[in-house]
Amino acid sequence: MKLKGLVAALGALTIASTASAQGAQDPVIQRIWRIGMDSSKTQDLMQVLTDSIGPRLTGSPGINAGHDWLVKTYRAWGVNARNEQYGTWRGWRRGITHVDLITPRVRSLEGTMLAWSPGTNGRPVEAGVVILPDVKDSTEFVRWLPQVRGKFVLISMPQPTCRDDASWREGTDSMTFERMRQARTQAMQAWNNRVRNTGYATGLGTGSLGRRLEQAGAAGVIASRWSNGWGVNKVFNTLNNTAPGIDLSCEDYGLVFRMAEKGQNPTLRVTADAENLGEVPVFNTIAEIRGTEKPDEYVMLSAHFDSWDGGSGATDNATGTVTMLEAIRILRQVYPNPKRTILVGHWGGEEQGLNGSRAYAQDNPKVVAGLHALFNQDNGTGRVVNIGGQGLQNAEQYWTRWLAKMPAEITGPLRRSFPGNPSAGGSDNAAFACSGAPGFSLGSAPFDYGTYTWHTNRDTYDKVSFDDVKNNATMTAMLVYLASEDPQMLSRERATLTGPDGRARNWPDCGTPQRNSQQYFR
Repeated sequence: MKLKGLVAALGALTIASTASAQGAQDPVIQRIWRIGMDSSKTQDLMQVLTDSIGPRLTGSPGINAGHDWLVKTYRAWGVNARNEQYGTWRGWRRGITHVDLITPRVRSLEGTMLAWSPGTNGRPVEAGVVILPDVKDSTEFVRWLPQVRGKFVLISMPQPTCRDDASWREGTDSMTFERMRQARTQAMQAWNNRVRNTGYATGLGTGSLGRRLEQAGAAGVIASRWSNGWGVNKVFNTLNNTAPGIDLSCEDYGLVFRMAEKGQNPTLRVTADAENLGEVPVFNTIAEIRGTEKPDEYVMLSAHFDSWDGGSGATDNATGTVTMLEAIRILRQVYPNPKRTILVGHWGGEEQGLNGSRAYAQDNPKVVAGLHALFNQDNGTGRVVNIGGQGLQNAEQYWTRWLAKMPAEITGPLRRSFPGNPSAGGSDNAAFACSGAPGFSLGSAPFDYGTYTWHTNRDTYDKVSFDDVKNNATMTAMLVYLASEDPQMLSRERATLTGPDGRARNWPDCGTPQRNSQQYFR
């Protein structure tokens, strides 16, 4: 099939409408279904957010542009919206990254600067490579440290294979596959011991390995956080102040590592443009449709807006963002005068510890006290298939009533867990559920989330399943409408929590939001 015809066919599949909403009698529910299925704007919204605005790192110009776009979009639909500052954060602008192998042969490598890296001050840095040594203790490591001066230091284990496990299962026999897995496990254990013996950790803070190598004069610190999928790396952040942090693809990291290990003296040239913007304001975007009968009771839509910036933040969490946007667009047409006030929270700082939502909950006790139900979505592009009571004793009766009025096409795949347990910090609903407020998670089907999109360099527009996002947005609009129409507030009576061992558990603590970046980057 020609490319033009293929694109048209795929588009037709994506926007095809199901004939009817099975089992739905309420005319408002039926209209929500028709608009959600027949005139969805999810593709248009997603394209602007992921392609044009792009990644939304906390404290970056990208997330600020995104917040302004949210406000503009809502106001164009006649919905009040505003950006609310919840604190400050370390501002940072990403520029270009070029990583090239110069000797013993020339090759441009697939790599990127990690978030908040200092870059190379606008000039290329050319240096040799050394590997983190296998030392017996921290004293021996300190004696070795002078060797890093002016060098790029490799701090990750080289993967024995960059094929995913599914490829190995399909391509070879079970014995070969198991030998590969055992070799990889043993190599990882040995490497973890190597890192541990340095006396430093690969995590965050002043005591991190990367920071110590920087202090010893390293030209840069190079890692590779392979996700176990084809061509995919986890891309997080560095806390270095002067030496750039670089992430290389699994394949290219292995290439450079083997050359260094075999004494073939690889030389790298790195050009990384970045700008530290200092401590800058950070925001949540809040949209609101005022209630007509019970304006001080609230139904809330929730999704974090920030992302890591190795990809475009498509499934983490542009999908959740677009789900809430589309739900409000639909409700504005079919339910413009809700009984309760409808709020939307597009949270900043989720990736650094639910900071935006926790700060909002802390700053708005009236909303938390009047919260009838909050619906949060944050785990990828898959269809919503998991719901739970978040530890509330009587939540099931409300969910049962809501779902009974919704189409079988939406409710059929749902797995239900009641009373369930309150989230302890997995996503922003936890900022409300921890206090006993009804903050519910709309849990999506995995869709290779952990391997291919979550926090990776491949989290881009093309990974989105629009049929599923349409379903989720339509479902959310229905839930908000039905919850707003409830005659009584949802009870906050708590169930007795138990752990996997059957023992009683305490209700999770709400924690304290970090209002600035000093603690995170200390």
